[in-house]
Amino acid sequence: MEDEVKKLYFTIGQVSEMLNLSVSQIRFWEKEFSQLKISKTAGGTRKFSHRDIDTIKLIQQLVKDQGYTLEGAKEKLKHDKDLPNKQEIINKLKTVRQFLVDIKNEL
Repeated sequence: MEDEVKKLYFTIGQVSEMLNLSVSQIRFWEKEFSQLKISKTAGGTRKFSHRDIDTIKLIQQLVKDQGYTLEGAKEKLKHDKDLPNKQEIINKLKTVRQFLVDIKNEL
């Protein structure tokens, strides 16, 4: 539905499910990475914005996919301010590549 309202915040459980990470992993990264500034409700429930989720995806790619240590990932995030844009381009290229592979397989 085109008029559907876009969700602004997500719970830690929803983020965990979206990114296939454990809740404890997300909480740990929240403590370790200063770039993650998660909002909390008055009751203490975490509210993750789209920006928070993008940062977690970036950390996930650095640590789990590219093999960075936590310290290495922290340094990379701190010093490469253009990293989110670069990662977005990489993700789009991966999507295009998969699309082309799927077309090739159909031929």
